[in-house]
Amino acid sequence: MIPLRSAEEIEKIRNSCRIVSETLSALQELIKPGVTTRQLDTEAEKIIRSKGADPAFKGLYGFPATLCASVEDEVVHGIPSDTPLEEGQIIGLDVGAITEGYYGDHARTFAVGRIDADRQRLIDRTRESLDLAIQAARTGGTVGDIGHAVQQHAEAAGYGIVRDLVGHGVGTRLHEEPQIPNYGEPGTGPALQEGMCLAIEPMINMGSDKIFTKADGWTVKTADGAPSAHFEHTIAITANGPEILTAYDA
Repeated sequence: MIPLRSAEEIEKIRNSCRIVSETLSALQELIKPGVTTRQLDTEAEKIIRSKGADPAFKGLYGFPATLCASVEDEVVHGIPSDTPLEEGQIIGLDVGAITEGYYGDHARTFAVGRIDADRQRLIDRTRESLDLAIQAARTGGTVGDIGHAVQQHAEAAGYGIVRDLVGHGVGTRLHEEPQIPNYGEPGTGPALQEGMCLAIEPMINMGSDKIFTKADGWTVKTADGAPSAHFEHTIAITANGPEILTAYDA
């Protein structure tokens, strides 16, 4: 069953979403060559706890960190480490927070220093795919409308869409129904209703859509070694259209 949230519940989710949005905006200022993802993880936990929230990922399903930090060909779920970032890389940061029993979930992909035009295009196209998917998330529509919006925009650029991982509902659990694939046919899947809170998260590869999970049991990588980008917003579906709860100034 897909939960429909009251205005009071959405306000609590909005608060957690504000915290993760502010956390990633603060981390953006720290991302540069020589910085380690473990340093970013430490700072993320400090920020989240300073705002009266708890890191949502740490310990969830056994994950060992506050951040999922995924570099270059790592799609998602990268475990922070002491390996320094390098000029020209891209890094996806995914973070969650929980306050008053409600979750917020948010991801962005960042440049490490100056990146080449191909990586910048991948970042831009993935973020645009998310924007289009959110525009499609309206009452009277379906989950298939959301995935179709991502698929059309990403595949038009020749990119591979990760099909083995999906977006999801958000509320009193980090992962709730419905599942939200990044591909699909318009008018298919669960109906979109006022009160739904959804994490929409395109994961787009520069090359093939094929992926695998490393021996650490967490880090998902592209099978062909091509870079991957990831953007995620938590939204609420309202009578007036989708509201981005993890909004930030680009």
